[in-house]
Amino acid sequence: MTSPYAEVIGDPIEQSKSPAIHGFWLTALGIDGDYRAHRVTRAELADYLANRRADPAWRGCNVTMPLKLDALMLADDPTDRATATGAANLLFHRDGKLIAANTDVGAICDLVAPLVTAGEPTPITLLGNGGAARAVLLAMRLLGAGPVALQARDMADATRLAVEFRLEEGPRQFDTPIDSRGLINATPLGMAGIAPTRVDIGGMPTDGWVLDLVSNPRSTPLLANARARGLTVIDGLSVLVEQAADSFELLFGQKPPRNRDAELFAILRA
Repeated sequence: MTSPYAEVIGDPIEQSKSPAIHGFWLTALGIDGDYRAHRVTRAELADYLANRRADPAWRGCNVTMPLKLDALMLADDPTDRATATGAANLLFHRDGKLIAANTDVGAICDLVAPLVTAGEPTPITLLGNGGAARAVLLAMRLLGAGPVALQARDMADATRLAVEFRLEEGPRQFDTPIDSRGLINATPLGMAGIAPTRVDIGGMPTDGWVLDLVSNPRSTPLLANARARGLTVIDGLSVLVEQAADSFELLFGQKPPRNRDAELFAILRA
């Protein structure tokens, strides 16, 4: 009998650290299973899912760029969070159906929660207006955190997003200097091979914090700048591990051994 397996899919996919994370947990728990990376283009996604649905060993897949919207549309049922964000980063089986989920929201909630107090104003600036930004906005709504101010290049799309999430103010130009207590980068800027995020964080308070969703490289220029100013920083690798933990339980039916996080992060950051 073939061992159960799951995958991460996207295009490109070679840079993904998900196989290392899930593989570490599978080995630590002694689970007879595998987690792979598989390059899938948007044009190939429908056929890929049709083939995988017919494979009894397949437990599902994490989904990365540029497939998150397509994955949501091709699933049988979406979770509330996948619907609210308009994107799925996980597809898994439940009761014979393919479920689309978004574990990015929970990951962001878990990491930002210690930095905010529900109901107390914590001004936060959000860079971007795409699918990742939608996950951040939903997470902030669940936490009762904010107010949140959007800064984006596409002001038309950002305005629609601000209206949809009922933000207190309209979007600002992307390069507006940051003076809020929190800053979240939900753009690809700073990713390996892409220009860095050039925003002025000199006006942020000394107890401020910066979350960068970019996970490669693990220390982006934005985070290096924030560290130099003594701000609290959360890197994209931390987000990746948090969302993977929720995904792992849905894919393999067991909670990952989070008591071994120090060992896992040492491997990932080597």
